[in-house]
Amino acid sequence: MDLSSIIGLIGSFGMIVLGIVSSGSSMLTFVDIPSVLIVVVGSYAALFTAGSITGGIGVFGTISLCFNVTNLNETGIIQKLMSMSEKARREGLLALEEELEDLNDEFMKKGLRLVVDGTDAEIIRTLMETELNQIQERHVNKIGQINSWAGLAPGLGMLGTVIGLIGMLKNLEDKSALGPNMAVALITTLYGSIIANLIMIPLAAKLKSRDGAEAKTKEMMIEGILSIQAGDNPRILATKLLSYLDPISRKAAEAEFLKD
Repeated sequence: MDLSSIIGLIGSFGMIVLGIVSSGSSMLTFVDIPSVLIVVVGSYAALFTAGSITGGIGVFGTISLCFNVTNLNETGIIQKLMSMSEKARREGLLALEEELEDLNDEFMKKGLRLVVDGTDAEIIRTLMETELNQIQERHVNKIGQINSWAGLAPGLGMLGTVIGLIGMLKNLEDKSALGPNMAVALITTLYGSIIANLIMIPLAAKLKSRDGAEAKTKEMMIEGILSIQAGDNPRILATKLLSYLDPISRKAAEAEFLKD
């Protein structure tokens, strides 16, 4: 489980609850079924209008990704590519074929398969960059679903506010109707803001950050694969790939991979 997502959500909701309680209000005051129907259910239903049935249903699977820990294992990838580079220089590119079945990463396996098959370097780069672009396009579509929900929720909140105000103004003579209608008018705006600013926008930002990190790792793979095809010395290959790491990870990896 990704603790940062859990801590963030619990912390943000906790501060809201603490603020409500410390102000002397009851939590039950902020629970309103009509507001839930208008904002939560209404905004979710609008996702189907904005996209597709598959996209609307799949949005919860996309949200669940934010709670999974991702380990791109950049140093492990560099180590593997260095090992393959040494083998290719020693035994030839065809010797890499027996290594392919042990690879878990399909992207790397595809690129190395092209190398073993003797494909031109420019063609390999083009094919792999096309594959990477398609991966990112799928990510953009999934993140777009969450951003759509973030945009729709406040709008449905304002719609609920209008509904509540209309009901209140229409029944001014009925004092018993003022409270429920006012609750709908105000709580719907609160719900819309919570869904957008505490849940959807932060989760979309996390997925966008992960997409960038994964893309950078795959770009590193492309450079490593092309370096193997070019017959680069493993130390040269490592120097190229280490540039993709952050300064702290790079310093630790340099001590391991570039030691004398």
